[in-house]
Amino acid sequence: MSLKTNKNQLIMTAVQGGVAAAHQWAPFEIGSSGEIFSWPSTGGITYNVKVGDSVFDWAGEHIEPGVSTTLDHKNKKCGAGYQFMSCCGNQVRVISGEAKGEIGTVLGHHGGVDHLMLDFPDSILDKLTCDDKFLVKGYGQGLKFIDHDDVFIYNLDPDLLQKWGLTERENGKIEVPVHVIVPGYAMGSGIGALSVTTGDYDILCHDESVVKEYSLHKLRFGDFVAVLDHDNRYGRTYRKGSLTIGVVIHSDSPLAGHGPGMMTLMTCTSDKLVPVLNESANLGAIRGIGRFA
Repeated sequence: MSLKTNKNQLIMTAVQGGVAAAHQWAPFEIGSSGEIFSWPSTGGITYNVKVGDSVFDWAGEHIEPGVSTTLDHKNKKCGAGYQFMSCCGNQVRVISGEAKGEIGTVLGHHGGVDHLMLDFPDSILDKLTCDDKFLVKGYGQGLKFIDHDDVFIYNLDPDLLQKWGLTERENGKIEVPVHVIVPGYAMGSGIGALSVTTGDYDILCHDESVVKEYSLHKLRFGDFVAVLDHDNRYGRTYRKGSLTIGVVIHSDSPLAGHGPGMMTLMTCTSDKLVPVLNESANLGAIRGIGRFA
């Protein structure tokens, strides 16, 4: 059965940002096992970390693939608009410099640092500088299923939703392709925050037995994942029987309470959403970008 949405009622709005500076949070940091490290972290133009790559085993933490961008506007009251309007799968265009006119894809937003990650092919990344600007066709906030008011959708391009491969069963439940299913107790930084439309929260991967049991080692940038017993309708909280679907937007981190970041895309407090494991449940595989290009 086909899923009807209110796509034709959504607002498409241009929002503009620039490259976020690469950041070092401290000269040295301490991981959850007491290890000391000094690694790259958020921001900048990252050439060798792509949608489709594993989020593990990098000599870096909270690494954002592709181009990390942020708002560049004098009116600070508009600060959340760049992240809020920009949805996973949206089109972005370079509007300055040698790569002017080239097209890329929005991956998602990273809370705390207020970064929006953009995917571009290598040929375009090589032309970009840290002074370049980007125009996103923000499109997707307000998206909903016509016949399923109990499912909440955030941060998702409606055209990407159509190509994702969701199917409605005869009993009304909706099958959602995901690459990994995460237990609710393995979620960390970001729980309790209201920023489901401008931020993310982290999957904890410091317990080896949990990583093995739930195949968390398979996590990749751009993966669609399900989180059991989590309600993201009006913030992020534990609620037994709920389900949240998201997309992985940043790498693992050794810091206590942190791990691969996941931006919310869909949530429900009933058993309406049914996660179905699928190796191709990744933004890159659907759009033919990143390592899937």
